[in-house]
Amino acid sequence: MSTSPPPLFFSTATTTNNHQSQHLSHTHLIHLLNPNTSMSQLKQIHAQTLRTVDTNHPQALFLYARILLYSSLADLNYATRVFHHFSHPNSFMWNTLIRAYARSTNTNHKHKAMELYEAMVTGEENTAVPDNHTFPFVLKACAYTFSFCEGKQVHAHALKHGFELDTHVCNSLIHFYATCGRLDSAEKIFYKMNERSEVSWNIMIDSYAKGGKFDTALKMFGEMQKEHEPDGYTMQSVFSACAGLGSLSLGLWAHAYILKKCDKNIVDDVLVNTGLVDMYCKCGEMEIANQVFESMPARDVNSWNSIIMGFAMHGKAEAALDYYVRMVKVEKIVPNSITFVGVLCACNHRGMVEEGIVHFDMMTKEYNVEPRLEHYGCLVDLFARPGRIDEALNVVSEMPIKPDGVIWRSLLDACCKQHASVELSEEMVKQVFESEGSVCSGVYVLLSKVYASACRWNDVGMLRKLMTDKGVTKEPGCSLIEIDGTVHEFFAGDTTHPQSENIYKFVNEIDEKLQSIGYLPDYSGATTIDEANDGKQNTLRLHSERLAIAFGILNSRPGIPIRVFKNLRVCNDCHRVTKLISRIYNVEIIVRDRVRFHHFKDGTCSCMDYW
Repeated sequence: MSTSPPPLFFSTATTTNNHQSQHLSHTHLIHLLNPNTSMSQLKQIHAQTLRTVDTNHPQALFLYARILLYSSLADLNYATRVFHHFSHPNSFMWNTLIRAYARSTNTNHKHKAMELYEAMVTGEENTAVPDNHTFPFVLKACAYTFSFCEGKQVHAHALKHGFELDTHVCNSLIHFYATCGRLDSAEKIFYKMNERSEVSWNIMIDSYAKGGKFDTALKMFGEMQKEHEPDGYTMQSVFSACAGLGSLSLGLWAHAYILKKCDKNIVDDVLVNTGLVDMYCKCGEMEIANQVFESMPARDVNSWNSIIMGFAMHGKAEAALDYYVRMVKVEKIVPNSITFVGVLCACNHRGMVEEGIVHFDMMTKEYNVEPRLEHYGCLVDLFARPGRIDEALNVVSEMPIKPDGVIWRSLLDACCKQHASVELSEEMVKQVFESEGSVCSGVYVLLSKVYASACRWNDVGMLRKLMTDKGVTKEPGCSLIEIDGTVHEFFAGDTTHPQSENIYKFVNEIDEKLQSIGYLPDYSGATTIDEANDGKQNTLRLHSERLAIAFGILNSRPGIPIRVFKNLRVCNDCHRVTKLISRIYNVEIIVRDRVRFHHFKDGTCSCMDYW
């Protein structure tokens, strides 16, 4: 049986009849107010209240506070007018309106929440005092708008009013500081707390995961289990940390933990399963990612986005586009902005220029999705990679958004690979520096390659000197590999690993086998100064992923794929060598570089040499 109140229809005659109006007491009006009350009913109740309830009645303020509460959930403008009807609103009223503005998705409303708080604490005639409900609402708005100075002032007010150890206030402070990139401040508050709730732990674990401190996030997850049972929010952060580390074994363990320890609501939760799909995709295990996706009891647009983006990252453009079609045609789910980033990335990684153009047009014309910088970046790269640089430049010139450094670097990279004119490459470098306003070592490296390709060795030397003078150093190549649950890190030319001696012996063995089948190095990925080929070859053979692969072959069990995660893009020579190694040693090698996944097997790569 429905608990919704019957519709209210107060005719003019009824509302003007004093006898009938008095019959509707404030108690009855309060009874009519509940979350199911529509806005039109609410306005009638409000009108009736104004006509029939004496403002001096002991419970009149409570009635108006309820009207404010329910109107704030449906119509903020109306609620604001109700609020300003009172010259001395109490703390509950202030909190109600501040919370409504803080929870709104409108950024301007977040600022309004902060303005309301300021008015609450600085108004000369205000008697309301902020409480432990006020501060979390305001801090949420400060976190959303990255208003660090304002948030610090709110923190000071909370201390002044004695809420230094209040769990809810502290949780909000931790979230605020972590969101603003001040993890050290968040940590201090967390460790000072007398009592930490599940929310306290979840915020910290999530903050570490989002801040790239994946090891710390997983360590804190272990500590949390001593005090609280992890919930769905906890596990989403754990999956994110596993994905960041590329740790498939830890991800499998976390998945098993959910199946064994958590109730069915968490096991079937859409967000948890979407996190699992994303984690498996980023750990290079598309088969399990697809199994999880297909077994989900329910899927939302984010679930579809994760699997589409996963296939795109792995170069499986056809599968990504098939799932997109299934999403919109079969499941009738409306794609959003992120969906089309995945679709365009899929087209980009396979050089499907015409298909990419079709989907970009479909995004804007059929689904009315306004292109963002990411979409234009995909479109520019889509043209630039196969050498259609003029068309890429046309996209940039016609963009309604100012291109960022990523787009200009994409064009510079294309100029470098396509041996475009030095003058055009130099113009791209200029645009990168103007866009980013800072020095980027990768840009210097690309320009150095352009000069080297043109045999302008004097310019190469001058560029190297300029980097030295400005203190710019090339970002070192770093590769991670996980063996038996332990992550090992290698840098280019690394000799710090305990097994370095055996690794270097095996690298020499690999080189001998490569030479025996006629391998010749491609020096385009080596140092860009004019030095002897022996020096360049030595630089190439000690790239971080080669050391990680050698270590992996020495320590992995037969039949287990080797998974390497690199911070930079794979160079041409390492790509070719890894293909040969996969054939010579009959091993599957999966490499995730800065841009995408490469699956090497039987002497071929899933990218089909297009990356």
